[in-house]
Amino acid sequence: MYGKMIIRCCLVVRTGLHIGAGNAFSAIGAVDSQVVRDPLTGLPMIPGSSLKGKLRSLLARSLSKDIQRMPSFDQDDGRIKRLFGSADPVHRARLQFADCFVANAEEMERVHITEVKAENAINRATSVANPRFIERVVAGTRFAVSIVYDVEDAGQTAEDFALLAKGMKLLQMDYLGGHGSRGSGRVSLCDFRLEPFETSVELEPLSALFKEVEAYELLPV
Repeated sequence: MYGKMIIRCCLVVRTGLHIGAGNAFSAIGAVDSQVVRDPLTGLPMIPGSSLKGKLRSLLARSLSKDIQRMPSFDQDDGRIKRLFGSADPVHRARLQFADCFVANAEEMERVHITEVKAENAINRATSVANPRFIERVVAGTRFAVSIVYDVEDAGQTAEDFALLAKGMKLLQMDYLGGHGSRGSGRVSLCDFRLEPFETSVELEPLSALFKEVEAYELLPV
């Protein structure tokens, strides 16, 4: 059996989101860490690799039960490797994450879609403040999420989707991007849609799993 399922949803930024562009140099007085942007539109984006990596990390923590001794990628639970892939041994991922682009750009035109947050690192010996400036995507920005799932074994589809839904619940109780311990990166997931392609997998039980994801939204607007 082989088919595909497209999982679409909306990722809503609830507190300023920073996924860095990896600047090697910043002039004096400039923003120290900018967000990654779509080179075509100049708008912020969320790389698919960032979302995939965060979900995998959260699930690995959850299943290992010991975040101080996280397994290496090749020692992840088999269910995780089945979804996200493995290089050793080689195992093709059933999930493919697209980059996420801004879905409400027109709505956000009335405000700046990014902000610059000033922070200070304090030298404990001298009490001297070292200011730094972090660019963040502002709360209220919505990103379109598209994930393609390969239906390889109908008997495992429900288990795979349950694991993905668990990762999404954990994400909403954690953060995406950097500076999460200081309040950045809280997100919500909503407006789920499943689009089957050449598969007869029953949709209703799978859709119910994502309804549960929406119930884990911690910071409603």
